[in-house]
Amino acid sequence: MTKLSVICGKASEDLGEKLAKKVNANLVKSDVRVFPDGESKITLKGNISKIKSVVVQSFYPPVDTNLIQALSMISKVKETSSEVIAVIPYMGYARQDREFLPGEVITMKVLAKLFKGAGASKIIAVDIHSLIGLKHFTIKTKNISAIPDLAIYFKKLSLKNPLIVSPDQGGKERAKEFAKQMEIDYIALDKKRDRKTGKVEIKTKKVDVVGRDLILVDDMISTGGSIINATKFLKKEKCGRVFVACTHALLMNDAGKKIKKSGVTKIVSTNTIPGKTSIVDVSNTIAKAIV
Repeated sequence: MTKLSVICGKASEDLGEKLAKKVNANLVKSDVRVFPDGESKITLKGNISKIKSVVVQSFYPPVDTNLIQALSMISKVKETSSEVIAVIPYMGYARQDREFLPGEVITMKVLAKLFKGAGASKIIAVDIHSLIGLKHFTIKTKNISAIPDLAIYFKKLSLKNPLIVSPDQGGKERAKEFAKQMEIDYIALDKKRDRKTGKVEIKTKKVDVVGRDLILVDDMISTGGSIINATKFLKKEKCGRVFVACTHALLMNDAGKKIKKSGVTKIVSTNTIPGKTSIVDVSNTIAKAIV
């Protein structure tokens, strides 16, 4: 039996298989049966290492189902393995890292207790929405970036005087790092979001982007509101093509179609969430964080 096993949940099966090959680990797959009432029954198929195991499972929609499956697999693996590393390529609930309005539950604090209780000794996340969320964990945590992997993809494209754009000031550092990887410039737009309604408004008045191909960079895209507003604004400023680069493409409620309709040429995301746009593989980056 190998010293390392990779257990992949149904939500991250392809990524888990790629990761197992990268780290030369024994692959353990999960057979999941979902009952009519929504309960999940999981059976792990393969040999689990007694020394060290890695459980790979994103929790994108259905978020709670994929989360419970992740915790269940960690608990089962811990019965055999001395060390269990939980790789959460997409960490759901990461936006609930603090109490924004009175009475709100800080769900990341709850997750921290759940993962420790299930038996995880370390958490590895990819481009978590907020690093504050990881501060709630009492076990080891590590956040890794998919920006280098995304930058490699865009370096291969024939772009006209490209510019990196963050749709808001919150993503300024992300845009800066992306621009550094590609050795080009970046800008960050000003936006305002209503905490109660979720409505987004661009506050920036003018930018010099005439004729330039732009890469709109974000960590995640859910409904696409920020990206759509930014694209419409940039198109009015007479930019060239607009590409979207993100780590996690949730693309809820036909967001992909709406984003394309706003003027975006292509959406490029990673395989932290499987889908039509997830063409950039992050298994090698995760592998480096494990070994």
